[in-house]
Amino acid sequence: MNIYTDVAGWSVFRDSLGRGAAGSSIGFVPTMGALHAGHLSLVNSSQRDNDITVVSIFVNPTQFNQAADLEHYPRTTAADLAFLQAGNTDAVFMPDAASLYPDAYAFRVSESAFSQRLCGTHRPGHFDGVLTVVMKLFNIIRPTRAYFGEKDYQQLQLVRGMADAFFLPLSIVACPTVREPDGLAMSSRNARLDAQQRAQAPGLFRALQSAGSATQAREALQQLGFDVDYVEDLDGRRLAAVRLGDVRLIDNVAIG
Repeated sequence: MNIYTDVAGWSVFRDSLGRGAAGSSIGFVPTMGALHAGHLSLVNSSQRDNDITVVSIFVNPTQFNQAADLEHYPRTTAADLAFLQAGNTDAVFMPDAASLYPDAYAFRVSESAFSQRLCGTHRPGHFDGVLTVVMKLFNIIRPTRAYFGEKDYQQLQLVRGMADAFFLPLSIVACPTVREPDGLAMSSRNARLDAQQRAQAPGLFRALQSAGSATQAREALQQLGFDVDYVEDLDGRRLAAVRLGDVRLIDNVAIG
């Protein structure tokens, strides 16, 4: 497994692929680390579709609207690399912030409509940071296909829209949400739940599935003790964001 920590090193490797293996397809899985089986499902999908699979690990500071959330985000680099090695990942890109933001975030990608709804309402500037770092990573990695989980449904749709709007020469591949046996959507943030919160968390998925409407789902979640940011039905899906203590969880299910 090749590991690259700067843009120049990766670019040399990327250019060698073009010279030595013309036509090789590259699958890309962008992550912020703290990897779990959900990430592995993205890697496996990429490996089925492409000649080479690349995973990035970068905790992107520009998408955190609260400093405490960035500070507490889990960082498990050694375990992540072992995880990817065991999964036969071809390459890992692990830049630092200075490498990705030599402009100190003076230039950024913004979307003016959908990014202002749902999570965007409660996390101002979040999707500017997401879209900007994804655009940078796409330009650096130059993948054939990029893989995103449906758990982050709003992010998935915004990345798809950005790729279309800027005529990016790649395909965005959506992958189903991977869940724990009790239904909780796998997320790096789950590691921050205490025992009581972890027992409570699967109620999010159950409420979204069983409620007859978004209003009923919100009421059910409040009764279960969740602090609800939003529940909304949109384009055949029911999307929600809730909080347990200082941990924010999102999920969505197909409806109708």
